[in-house]
Amino acid sequence: MNDPLARPPPPPAVAWTAFAFLSIAFFGNYYVYDSIGPVAELLQKQAGFSDSQIGTLNAIYSAPNIVLVLAGGIFVDRFGAGRAMFLLTGVCLAGAILTAAADAFWPMAIGRLVFGIGAESFIVATTVAVAQWFRSATLGFALGLSLSFGRIGSYGADLSPTLAPALYEHGWKAPLWLAAGLAAASFAAAAVFWLLERRARKRYSLGKAVTERFVLADAYRFDRSFWYIVALCVTFYSVIFPFRSTFAIKYFQHAHGLALDAASLMNSHVFLAAIIATPLFGLLVDRYGRRGLLMAAGSLLLPATFAVLGLAHGSLWVATVMMGVSFSLVPAVLWPSVTFLVEERRYGTAFGLMTMLQAVGLTLGNLIAGYLNDRFGASESNPAGYEPMLWFFGLLSLAALVFAVALWLRERGVAGHGMERPHASRP
Repeated sequence: MNDPLARPPPPPAVAWTAFAFLSIAFFGNYYVYDSIGPVAELLQKQAGFSDSQIGTLNAIYSAPNIVLVLAGGIFVDRFGAGRAMFLLTGVCLAGAILTAAADAFWPMAIGRLVFGIGAESFIVATTVAVAQWFRSATLGFALGLSLSFGRIGSYGADLSPTLAPALYEHGWKAPLWLAAGLAAASFAAAAVFWLLERRARKRYSLGKAVTERFVLADAYRFDRSFWYIVALCVTFYSVIFPFRSTFAIKYFQHAHGLALDAASLMNSHVFLAAIIATPLFGLLVDRYGRRGLLMAAGSLLLPATFAVLGLAHGSLWVATVMMGVSFSLVPAVLWPSVTFLVEERRYGTAFGLMTMLQAVGLTLGNLIAGYLNDRFGASESNPAGYEPMLWFFGLLSLAALVFAVALWLRERGVAGHGMERPHASRP
């Protein structure tokens, strides 16, 4: 059994044990990212932060990944997902501590910058790890379930004003120290996962641990369907995260008159839906296929969400349900679909390239939304000032829908890669 290709795949008990520690690490990472939204109004009232500064705290998280996350993907390809997860969660922990310890805007921004340097590359590493441990008919479910654990982290951050109100009574610093504690748990879980991965490679067949050196020109040879899915990824996430993770709670407080705990609870239902539905949608596409069609259907719900919020002034529950279904369906299908379009030896690079371009969108989305809110005086006394932000996100949602439809039309034709077929084999 010295030949890795001749070894059996890891048995389910081994694979799911490793997956459990990966999921704990994922949980902590997402909690730290979403810890800014619940304290946004406290930062404005107690520390005097503007919306542009609050937006910058999440934009600066994304900014370094415009360059570094591609390097992170190459690092994963060269040195293995487990080692990368361990090192990158250490960087995330340092950033979370710096953020919680800061007493002013720029030190806090530096902490978020450090956290961002590690966090997005960590997500690339976990995506590659799941793709290596789980194959064929179980990949969609496993990736969807891993995303669900991340959503639980985000859900926990949104619920924290209700679950730990005493922390918020002491101001904005205590909730951020809780986030730093969960970053430490993420670091410990990543260390255990790396140990399990090293042991498993001696006995079982996993995906490639080390691949050949990446040549940037190879990116130009990725298929057109891959670039459609990249464009969908960038536009879709540039709406979801800047709105939901940065400004939604504050918007619900000011434009709809909700208290902090009620606004956070309302916002949390987007991720509550994703926690439950994402792995179920993963199972659905594993069994029935139709990946391009499902991504188009999920993308359609996103502009409808902002039409309800900005034009119809409808119930927040309606908008929340639509965004929750969209946010459950599209990611559950999008990430596994990449494995149909890219060779396994390029997974890290492909996911890194996607996340790099996604970081551009997240950075610009946060900065533009913050600027629009400040420019039009969005506040509790002027809720109409939030309307330009809603228009911005609505139009960006329409762009995501266009790319999703273009991907579906290409994949259902002769140029398809099997994405629309059930139980299709990856390249």
